[in-house]
Amino acid sequence: MVSKLKTGKGKAAIVTEQQTLTQYIPDLHNWPASWRVDDEDISTGEEIVAILTPFLEHLPTLGYARKTLLRHRDHIWMLGGEMIRRRHEDPDLLTLPVATLLDKLIEEDGGPLIWPVISESAQNSFDATCRELYQYLNRASLG
Repeated sequence: MVSKLKTGKGKAAIVTEQQTLTQYIPDLHNWPASWRVDDEDISTGEEIVAILTPFLEHLPTLGYARKTLLRHRDHIWMLGGEMIRRRHEDPDLLTLPVATLLDKLIEEDGGPLIWPVISESAQNSFDATCRELYQYLNRASLG
C-alpha cells in the first residue's frame, strides 16, 4: 500500500507503508524492551506490537500532520506500557490473551487512566488516540 506522510509546510512524500512506519517509529522493535518489568514481558510486548502495528500503519493514511502522527505514536507506546504495568499489578490479567486485555482497556470513549498520573489535558489527548484505536479495531462491527 502507498500512503502520503506529511513532512511539514504542506509537503507530502509518497512512501510505502513500511517506509512510513520506519519513518515515524524507527524504534518500534525496541518497544517491548522499553516496557519490560521482567524478562517474560518481552514476548508479551512483542505480541502487543504485533496487534498494534496495523493501526500504526493505518495512521499515516489519514493525512495527519507529522506532529499529530507523532503524538498518536507516543500514545500507542504509552498504551503498550500500561498494558504491561496492569499485568503486573493484577495477576488475573496475566492469564488474559493480549488482545483481550487491550479490549478491556480501551473503550469507545477512551483509554485507561495512565499511571503515574498525567495532566488532564494529556489524559484527554491519550483518550483521543485510544478512541481512534477502538474505532479502528471495531470498524467491521460498528459499520
